[in-house]
Formats: sequence, C-alpha cells, structure tokens
Amino acid sequence: MATTEQTVHPDGRVELADPDVLADSAYANAELAPTRLPERTWTTYNYAALWMGMAHNIPSYLLASGLVAIGMNWLQAFFTITLGNLIVLVPLLLNSHAGTKYGIPFPVFARAFYGVRGANFPALLRAFIACGWFGIQTWIGGQAIYVIVGELAGTGWIEASAIGGHPWTMWLSFLFFWVLQMVLIFRGIEGLRRFENWAAPLVTVAFVALMVAILVKAGGFGPILSQPSKLGWDADFWKIFAPSLMGMIAFWATLSLNMPDFTRFGKGQRAQVWGQIIGLPTTMSFIALVSIITTSGTVVLYGSAIWDPVELTRRFENPVIVTIGLVMAILATMSCNVAANVVSPSYDFANALPRWLNFRTAGLLTGVIGILIQPWRLISDPSIYIFVWLSFYGGLLASVAGVLIAGYWVIDRTNLNLADLYRPGGRYWYAAGWNWRGVVATLLGSLLAVGGAYSNPGAGPFPENGLIPFLKPLYDYSWAVGLAVGFIAYFVLTLTAPSRRSTATHAAPSY
Repeated sequence: MATTEQTVHPDGRVELADPDVLADSAYANAELAPTRLPERTWTTYNYAALWMGMAHNIPSYLLASGLVAIGMNWLQAFFTITLGNLIVLVPLLLNSHAGTKYGIPFPVFARAFYGVRGANFPALLRAFIACGWFGIQTWIGGQAIYVIVGELAGTGWIEASAIGGHPWTMWLSFLFFWVLQMVLIFRGIEGLRRFENWAAPLVTVAFVALMVAILVKAGGFGPILSQPSKLGWDADFWKIFAPSLMGMIAFWATLSLNMPDFTRFGKGQRAQVWGQIIGLPTTMSFIALVSIITTSGTVVLYGSAIWDPVELTRRFENPVIVTIGLVMAILATMSCNVAANVVSPSYDFANALPRWLNFRTAGLLTGVIGILIQPWRLISDPSIYIFVWLSFYGGLLASVAGVLIAGYWVIDRTNLNLADLYRPGGRYWYAAGWNWRGVVATLLGSLLAVGGAYSNPGAGPFPENGLIPFLKPLYDYSWAVGLAVGFIAYFVLTLTAPSRRSTATHAAPSY
C-alpha cells in the first residue's frame, strides 16, 4: 500500500513529512490537518489555566450546590465530587495522548476506530451534547447580565413584561451574551488561549469572595459545617450516591473524548499530563468546597439551599458588590463555555463537512443549535440537571470513550498511520469509510448504560420503571456501564476482524 511518510521526533511526537499531501483531500481542512511541530506550543501552565477557566464556572458550582440541595451535607458532597473527578481523569489522560503524539483533534482520532466517514457518528453525538452545554452556559451568563442591568436600571428592567415565561429583558440579555461569545470564537484558538490565561485567576477570586461574604454573614464555619445531612450515611445516602457519582463523572465525560482538540497543541506529553493533573482534580475540588460552604451557608441564613449563585448574589444589598460579582460570573461562563463547548463541536461539525465549515463557521452553527435546544429547561431543577441531563449523556459518551481506549491502547498500542486518517482506501477506510465494529460497540454500550433511564415521579421525563424496565438498575451506574461495555465489545469484535493492513486498498491513494 502506498503511504505518505511520517516523521517521528525524538520525544515521540509525530508529524507528516510533507503536510501539503493533504491539500486536495476531501477529508481535511486547515483545522483538521495535523498540527505542525512549531505550532505545538502549549505549556503546563496553559493546560492548568485552561482547566481553571473551564472548571471555575457556574455549572461546576451548581454540581456541588445541587448535591447540597438534594440533601447531602458538606462532607458527602465533597467526597462525591472529588472521587468523580479523580475517576474521569483516567480516560481523559488516556485519550489526550493521541492529540499530543499526532497533533490531531478528536474527530480525526476517532477515524482510526470508526472509519474515516464513520467518525462522524461519535463526533456529532459529542457535538450536539456540547451544543446543549453551550446553551446552558449562555443562559446562565445572560441571567448575570440581566441582574447587573437590573441593579443599575431599576425594577422596570427586572419586572419587564414576560415572553415565554421570562421577562423580555432576560431574553435580550441572553442574546447579548450569545453575541459576545461569538465574537470571542471568531478570534480563533490562540485568542481563546490568551483569554483563558488572564480570566482564570480572576474567576477564582470571585468565587472565594462570594464564599467569604456568606461566611461573614453566617458567623463563620461553625454553623455551616455543623449542618446535618438530610440523608444520613445509611441506605438513603447510598441510594443517590451512585447516580450522583455518575453525574459528577459525566460532567467532564465530554472533555474525556475531545481533549485531543487541545492537547494537539502541546509541547510534549509531560506538559499536557501535568497541566491536566494540576488543573482538573485540584480546581474542581476547590470549587466544590467553595460551593458547598456557600450553599450550606444559605441554609443557615435563609432557611433553604440557594443553589444558583446568580440568585444568591442578588440577595446582597450593595449594588457595587452585586455588579462586581456578576461580572466575574460572566467571565467564568465565557471562559468555560467557549473552551469546553465550542472548540469541540466546531471541529466535529467541520469533520462532517470539511469543505464547507471551518472553526469559525462551525462555532456559529454550535451557537444556533445551543439556542434551539432550549437550555433554560435543562437547569430548571437540580434533579433534572444531575440525574437526567448529566447521567443520560454520560452513559452515551462513556461507550465512545471505551471504544477509543480499547482501540488506541490495547489494539493499536498507540501506533497510528497519520496519513491514512485522511485517505480513502487506506487503513482506516474499512467498508465504505465505516467500521461497523466501533458503531456496534458504541450502540451496545449506550443501550445497556441508558436503556433503563428512569425518573422519580414528577422529577424528569423518563418513566418511573425505566425506558426498558429490566435495565433500570444499570442506569444508576450509566457512565461505568457505558465505558466497560464499549471497551469490551470493541475489543472482542476486533479480535474477529481481518487485519486492516491486509484489507486496505493497495492502489495509490486518491485524496
């Protein structure tokens, strides 16, 4: 089989010897092509700052405050979140390796196991979930703008006539924040990196300031940390622990797939690994502790848990404090949203239509879909947010992660043919561009993980006995089930496959 030579550098990173060979490929564009070595400049600090920016955001805060709102005490909530982030760090680092070694984004990496065309299946699945998250974050940022302007303009803004259940001024704030993010997207990936570097520390200061303000009003840590759990440590707690843990893992299950979108710019494996170890579990544990203390403080002060920090900030009487706090909330939301929920679908949509979409136009498409998903419904209740939204999509994406890990680490032993990832008739063409084994393994993992999805009466869209009743017990472990079944199914199915090298077309490639 005719191949394009690839260069392996002393540090193990790989690049095409002649990048111009992809110039006429129907499956490549400037964003999807392997990153050249001189452009792989991200350091340990860049990755740590990226995670600080992505983790210090209001939905991260809502994870911990949501657990307090459903009855956990500070220790139970902190334990659940910290354990979840340590677990998700493992598949995240495993899938990050390919991005750094080959300079490729997630949808191109997925071509190795789903086929050059078949990679659109997991990529678009990931993309539409990112669109949902983009919409959620944009709605939250719009809420912050709505409150800030209300502090300055008065009750006429806050009490404006309602459209679709919300004041028209809220919709205007939502649209304004959407446009603001589109501007950042059009500055490209380097503009995003620079924004993260300075925004991340400011966001940290904002969350700490909110916690300190609540501590002062509540009279210190004592009254807060002495709050008892409504669940205890018996069966009532353990009944919601497993699905809550799956929700915490699922929060970053999206990034456990598409982290190659960022690690493709890494200076080396050490830089991205240590940057992520420093950035993710420590930052998420910190924001969880801040959120737990703050939300527990609201129980002491107001008699019930106020889980939304935007709503909590409105309780302060000083308009200067309110404005500063919410400006920081806006920075936090932009920092996370553009990095976590625009970069990935931009690459994913561009992978589906590389001749028509690039990073910027695909980012615009992400923004439009994010509105159509109606995000205000997804965060209307902590039970829906954790047990419906997070748990359901976590099971779907975990099955994809299982396929990637099995294929890259166990079957291919991290060795990929870089040029064939863009070549019809090459090693990753399989059958008409699709590897049915990857698709079947993903569908099987998804079915077992979320087929039994259920909701408590009045607390979600699923039937009480589960979509498929006999699978209901598995839904409490949706992410773990999806990862294990996807991994095992792909490995077993591939054992029966003829060698890809021997079945690939031996004619010269046609791009």
